[in-house]
Formats: sequence, C-alpha cells, structure tokens
Amino acid sequence: MKLPFLEQEIDVRTDLRESNDILDDSLALKERMAEDGYLLIRELHDKDEVLAARRVILENLDSKGMLLPDAPLIDGIYNPDYPEPTSTGSMGNKHLTKLPEFKAVVEGDPVMSFFNDFLGGEARTFDFKWLRTAGPGSGSHIHYDIVFMGRGTKELYSCWTPFGDVSLDMGPIVFCLGSDRFEKVRKTYGQSDVDRDLIEGHFSHKPLDVIEKFGGHWATTSFSVGDVIIFSMFLMHASLVNTSNKIRITADTRYQLASEPIDERWIGENPKGHYSWKQKDAKIEPLEESRRRWGV
Repeated sequence: MKLPFLEQEIDVRTDLRESNDILDDSLALKERMAEDGYLLIRELHDKDEVLAARRVILENLDSKGMLLPDAPLIDGIYNPDYPEPTSTGSMGNKHLTKLPEFKAVVEGDPVMSFFNDFLGGEARTFDFKWLRTAGPGSGSHIHYDIVFMGRGTKELYSCWTPFGDVSLDMGPIVFCLGSDRFEKVRKTYGQSDVDRDLIEGHFSHKPLDVIEKFGGHWATTSFSVGDVIIFSMFLMHASLVNTSNKIRITADTRYQLASEPIDERWIGENPKGHYSWKQKDAKIEPLEESRRRWGV
C-alpha cells in the first residue's frame, strides 16, 4: 500500500515477520537477525507498565498545552493550536526519560532478560534514551544508526518501543529490508561518524531512489502496546509521516554486551551526546556532496 515518507509517497509492504515463535531459542533469533536484520516481537514489554509510562508522559505533554483540551488524556490527541512545531526530535524530552515509569519499561526485566539471552552474557543499555513525541506531519529521513553511535562495539542493537498503539496512519518506523547488505554503502556512509565528519546524518530523502539504485524493499507494520522491533546498526530505516490527529510516542533504546566497548557519548549521569554535529558553528557537509564523495 502507498504510505508517506517526508518527501515521497511510495508502495510499502506491511508484512514484517514476527519472531515470537522462536523467542526461547537464542540461536534461532541470531540466525533470523542475520537473515532479516530485525526481530519483531509482540508483547515483549509488560502492557500495564507501558501504559503507566504513557500516562505520565501524556500528563507532561498536557501540562505544556500539547494535547487537545477536553479530549481523553490517554488518547493523546494533538492540540492544533499548540504554538511550537512538532518533530521526531528527542532532545526536548530528556527529562521524561528519567521518569521511573519510563525506565521501568526500557530497563525492565523483560527487555534486559531478552538481551542477556540474545547476546549470551550480561547486557547493558545506553544511559541516554531517545524518547520521541511526534505530532501530525512529523517524520524522519532515511539513515543507518551506526553513524550516530558507532564508537563502541558494532554488536549494538536498537530497540524501538511504542508507548501506545501505533497504526499505519500514525507514521510507524519503516525499514529498507536488505539494506544491511548494501556493501558499498556500509563501507562508505556506514563508516561515517556525524561528530567527526560533520555530515548531515541521513543517507537519503527519497525512499524510491534507494531501492531503485541499491535494491531491497520498504516494509513496516502496525504496533500494539507491549510490542518492540529490534534491529541492527546497519538496517536502513526512517519513520513515516504521522497523518493522524494523535501524538506518536515512541522510544529508541540501545543494548549491547556490558563487556564490550561502548560509545562514550551516550553513557554517564549526563551523557555529552553529539558535541560537534549540528552545533551552532558546525559546517555540515551537504548530503549531495557526501554522496558524491562516497561514490554512492
């Protein structure tokens, strides 16, 4: 079916494969990750804990005037008179990631136990968490995660958690399946570091161009409370445009073996994060120039 990215509407498949059938088999999970680049797991998180976190997040958004007055709080209906633009950015939500209700989900036993088993040892998560409260019209461009957090182990995984049901019109995460095997892209763009190289960060604005030039296909699904999708650093993805009247609340969190090297930008009581990329005086290389330099 046709679904909207930020700059193109294209055909997107909605048949991502679920992995609940092999949830107790860590070897099979690793094989599927190697094959697909992702693991879609339904109801990994405790639903009540996710909904408790959703409520406190929405209470905070309501206090800022972001929710439609008199609408049920839990529905998360966006207030069209809210004066600030909405986006998929997370920096304005850092204080919400300290909430115990939020941490109970993304650092809770279900997800940590999963990664302990999947990784074959004690897992840890980045201290920095990306919480996104994306209103109507919000979406994100196509990218690999590795360019933002690649200074530690490459055996690092992203976990995308919706804090509420996310239907297709709310702009869920979308993947270019097969993109983890785009070898030239991995060896060029995939070796970049946004703070070191001062590139734009994303790889493309145009999803159709990606699959026409490199192959693969775009796919997504709808999500329910408790679901997660876990994926590798080299699986190209974006978020579709939120065309609903609701705020899409999601979190991106990262997990790895505690014994492996870790990207120092995202750990500690107050992680420093990106220290040069998109800072006030940073001279960012235009995307077109980066692509020419990489030969892709």
